[in-house]
Amino acid sequence: MMNINKLKELLPKVGTPSYIFDLDAFEQRAALVKKYFGDTIGLCFSIKANPFLLGRMPEQFDKIEVCSPGELTVCERTGVDMSTIIFSGVNKGYADVERAADDNVGTFTAESPLHLELINDAALRRGKVFNLLLRVTDIKGGSQFGMNEECTLDIIRRREEYKGVKIVGLHYFTGTAKRKAKPIERECDYLMDLTARIKNDLGFTVERIEYGTGLAVDYFSDNADAEEEERLASISPKLQELAQVAELTVEMGRFFAAPCGYYLTKVVDTKTNFDINYAIVDGGMNQVKYNGQLQGMQIPEILHLTDRDKAEDKKQWTLCGSICTTADILARNAEFDDLRIGDILVFCRTGAYSCMEGISTFLSREMPVIAEYSEKEGLRILREMLYSDEFNTPNREQITENR
Repeated sequence: MMNINKLKELLPKVGTPSYIFDLDAFEQRAALVKKYFGDTIGLCFSIKANPFLLGRMPEQFDKIEVCSPGELTVCERTGVDMSTIIFSGVNKGYADVERAADDNVGTFTAESPLHLELINDAALRRGKVFNLLLRVTDIKGGSQFGMNEECTLDIIRRREEYKGVKIVGLHYFTGTAKRKAKPIERECDYLMDLTARIKNDLGFTVERIEYGTGLAVDYFSDNADAEEEERLASISPKLQELAQVAELTVEMGRFFAAPCGYYLTKVVDTKTNFDINYAIVDGGMNQVKYNGQLQGMQIPEILHLTDRDKAEDKKQWTLCGSICTTADILARNAEFDDLRIGDILVFCRTGAYSCMEGISTFLSREMPVIAEYSEKEGLRILREMLYSDEFNTPNREQITENR
């Protein structure tokens, strides 16, 4: 974790609002997961959590999950080894499949019979055979993701009809924020049972399983690192058991990326209304988002940066952003010593989703600077400040010319 002095050192180079992603922390997280899962289990980073981390991936990752044309573009521009890509996503159209096929991605997933037809046709036109995972929907009642078991088994039963694909295995992910081992153990048991039935009933061997654990991140705990490590240890035995059945790759995004991020925002105004102290910051809910957070009712770790000696003036503050809605509350009753206009607040554990998931263009506010940092290579700006009015305004070319 970066300390306050390091963040103060980097602040003039990035300003506010901004994100800094600690690549050393990202690598340490990947190494921690590998320590508990071992060499028999592959690791896949789902880049939807934070595509800005793609430029320097830890060596522990075997695969990268890509779910959209935009994410595929990121991979193309950063020179990712296309054979490591699992091209997933619920919306795959003809153009998406054709493009991924031309990129020679390593594996496709099919979330519907339509996906299967598109991928198969693209392969046949190129005289190729693509590796394919069939995504099975949630056993607890299904969702828009994946196919039910009956449909999946029927495709495997008719596999010889599809000459352009090699069905190599199953893809299974049901959701995130799983804090206990039991749900993950049940899912592993289901996958082992399904794999056995496919072998016995259809004479087909499932070679690979792509499994998303949905392991939870503790955003609001004072003991987050220890709790998350304990969570890894608790699910490792069952994953090892599943890895004996087929080549297993565990796919995660949030769990890998969350601890490496810092969101910096400046206090621009303070006031007291009906005995409640409010601090307005130059960021807001459009730029920082914690899974499970609702109008600031839970308080994440927030660092207070200032160059002055703080007076002993501890108060509770409600931190609000710059968006014109009463929902824009980042934390309620957060305690700080001598908080003033111009001070910098750093929201920790924002490495996953915050920079991608917020309603970034609401109110046409600026989009933050994004930077990465490592002890060896120092700070590197990945994206300068963007101003959304540039692409929200009609007749943009004419208006820009007149500026």
